[in-house]
Amino acid sequence: MLHRIWLVFIVSAFAATMYQAVFGDHPQGFQDVMSMVSSMATLSVEIAIGLIGVLAFWLGIFEVAEKSGLIQKFSRLLAPFLCRIMPDIPRDHPALGSITMNMSANLLGLDNAATPFGIKAMQDMQSLAPRKDTLTNSQILFLVLNTSSVTLFPIAVFLYRGEQGAAQPTDVFIPILLATSASTLAGLIVTCAVQKINLFNRVILLYLVAVFGLLAAVILYFAQLAASELASQSAIVANSLLFTFVVGVLISGWRVGNNTYEQFVDGAKKGFDVAVSLIPFLLAMLVAIGMLRASGVMDILVQWIASAAIWLGFDPRFVDALPTALMKPLSGSGARALMIETMQHHGADSFAGRLASVMQGSTETTFYVLAVYLGAVGIKHSRYAVACCLAADLAGIVTAILVSYWFFG
Repeated sequence: MLHRIWLVFIVSAFAATMYQAVFGDHPQGFQDVMSMVSSMATLSVEIAIGLIGVLAFWLGIFEVAEKSGLIQKFSRLLAPFLCRIMPDIPRDHPALGSITMNMSANLLGLDNAATPFGIKAMQDMQSLAPRKDTLTNSQILFLVLNTSSVTLFPIAVFLYRGEQGAAQPTDVFIPILLATSASTLAGLIVTCAVQKINLFNRVILLYLVAVFGLLAAVILYFAQLAASELASQSAIVANSLLFTFVVGVLISGWRVGNNTYEQFVDGAKKGFDVAVSLIPFLLAMLVAIGMLRASGVMDILVQWIASAAIWLGFDPRFVDALPTALMKPLSGSGARALMIETMQHHGADSFAGRLASVMQGSTETTFYVLAVYLGAVGIKHSRYAVACCLAADLAGIVTAILVSYWFFG
């Protein structure tokens, strides 16, 4: 699936560029596309190099945590739930602990920690894969949950809204949580339906009720805070938990008599190899996405959707924010730039500005996540992972539009 989408991106970019060069008023289109290719090639290396230090640190900490038995303790927290939605992972396998840590980091919006934990989880699950070049069912479900991950503290969106002059930057807080929760739930339902996993199992339902009950409580609490209090409290909570985890891991290793320094160094050495191995996968995906952007395909899609909405008699105001939604699965930085441009053009407190902000916080950068995680374990065949991830993205985007009309009129 992924290689077909990659080819469609490139061929679509070529067709659009050729059309504009022959029939349009953009003869330098090929130059723009090839310039974007060079830019994306450089960016792929910069991203990989930027990940080296973060990967080395967290893989070092994870090595200490594994050797001390702490990861096994973490795995017991979600083992009853994960063993039912990922039945091919044994109950005491290290993958359950790394999956738990990744989900926790995503929930807190700690991207720098979530990516190394996610790579470690993919590597742990890869040890159980019967075919090393093909995603397992558990890996697919894990990827879907990552690309649609619920984030309690979308602080970056609030900061950008504040910079663009929003009267209340956090007024999109609850709509974002509703949209990203819908994305995660839809991804879980679709993937479990494909994998024939019974979501009505009593244990699964109890965990889901507990998780969404906790989310509701957090929403109610933080919805009462002012913008400055929300940003400061969420940052304090997230970073305090992260620092506490690091210290707890080291103390846990020391208590069982391990040489935590040597274990940290051994784990950190893996960070460089993993980061370098990501470059070809990032290069392939980022170049294709860059071609799609430079060719104007995104603009054409938005125009078609706008025309269809007007023809069907729908309120077309949502179309102004659609570029952010269409770009988000392809490029996080591109979607962020489009969100800012939408707020600059229409106003941060306009319907389009608020909707773009909700869309930015509702899902992850799907193809970037796939490129990083598949590249980390050398996967070539993604099976139905892309389709399930995009289904979750679609649910997040549709929910973002609906809740924005609900909240902002």
